[in-house]
Amino acid sequence: MKKEDCFYLGTLVRKYSFKGELLAKLDTDEPEIYNNLDAIFVALRNNLVPFFIENSQLHKSNLLRIKFEEVNTEEDADALLKSDLFLPLELLPKLEGNKFYFHEVIGFTIVDKNFGTVGVLRNINDSTAQALFEIDRDGKEILIPMHDEFILEVNRVSKTILVNTPSGLIDLYLE
Repeated sequence: MKKEDCFYLGTLVRKYSFKGELLAKLDTDEPEIYNNLDAIFVALRNNLVPFFIENSQLHKSNLLRIKFEEVNTEEDADALLKSDLFLPLELLPKLEGNKFYFHEVIGFTIVDKNFGTVGVLRNINDSTAQALFEIDRDGKEILIPMHDEFILEVNRVSKTILVNTPSGLIDLYLE
């Protein structure tokens, strides 16, 4: 399994018991849907390694307590600490309406209600305080804040995102 065929679920953050149990901090708004997994991919030395799950249960909000098969000691658990967890993309719950996964909308055309076609969404930068659409318009980069009030419609059929940005925002990039 390749990383580009998977989504990031979380990270193994600490040991839970002396029997090899671990706590994973999940990066999701709905941790309960990942409570009964059979297996998960663990990123180890630039590879995704499948691990089968003996049992798992939610532990305080967004932590998942996991007992992997064949991880039975603290030393076994230590070797996995700080590793990222991944699942195949097909296990992502489907989103509808204006909700979307970042990877899902890359390549969509961004259309502004007043400006018209802005360009093609190349990336979403979520390393800033406000996530940004990074749009390519004929070689020029245009950044639009990914704010719920700006996003009017996500059309998965036509692969477009209709936005309504503040007057003059797009023009700043084109002058």
